[in-house]
Amino acid sequence: MNFSREKLLYRKLKGKGFYPAHVAEVGVYLPQTSNVINYIQQGVRTTLVEANPYYAQIIKDYFAGHCHVTLHQVAIYDREGTIDLHYCAASSFVSTLETSPAIANDTYQKCDADKFTVPAKKFDSIDDGTIDLLSIDIEGCEWYVLKHMKSRPAVISVETHGKHYVNPFISEILHWMEKNGYQLWYKDSNDSVYIRQGLFEITLWDRLQNYLTEWRLNWQRTKAHWKNVFAGKLRKR
Repeated sequence: MNFSREKLLYRKLKGKGFYPAHVAEVGVYLPQTSNVINYIQQGVRTTLVEANPYYAQIIKDYFAGHCHVTLHQVAIYDREGTIDLHYCAASSFVSTLETSPAIANDTYQKCDADKFTVPAKKFDSIDDGTIDLLSIDIEGCEWYVLKHMKSRPAVISVETHGKHYVNPFISEILHWMEKNGYQLWYKDSNDSVYIRQGLFEITLWDRLQNYLTEWRLNWQRTKAHWKNVFAGKLRKR
């Protein structure tokens, strides 16, 4: 979660001279942590999606009076209706998932007492085709946004990894990006940010940073794997 005043995505896009007309964020959590809050503050048209009714109300109150902000209190999924979520604060996730950041990184174990039910929609029911900057962070269901999206944003930020976690739909996400003409611009500790091919140049420095980030992530996973192996051997003694 990021409470910083200027978000990394905003700073980097400002440096490239990119200014969107319609931004969207799926999976907001708290308004102060919004990946697009700087654009909201500048009056840019914004679509927000937050499934948890408690956090949705906080978002609604925080942005009251901002007529350029539209909030949808739904979970984005592969079908319409209702869906169960497991509550884990910022890491709440759809119960049907086998893995999520909460499971992979925080060793969370599913518990029926943590379940709650929310309305579910496919993304094309709220996407009017004009989004040009999209941020997706919904703890493993990011693929369902891309799968049913009408828009073809110039910039897409999607949670793909983090510590021991790898998005369960990473293959589908990578295939979609390639098929639709997107290039990886940069990675941070959790997200991969893609740009539509030709939007601006991806520099050698960008590529080097991506290589180093990928190396660090692989090292963390390898270290965690062997730590678990040794712990298992010790328990058997």
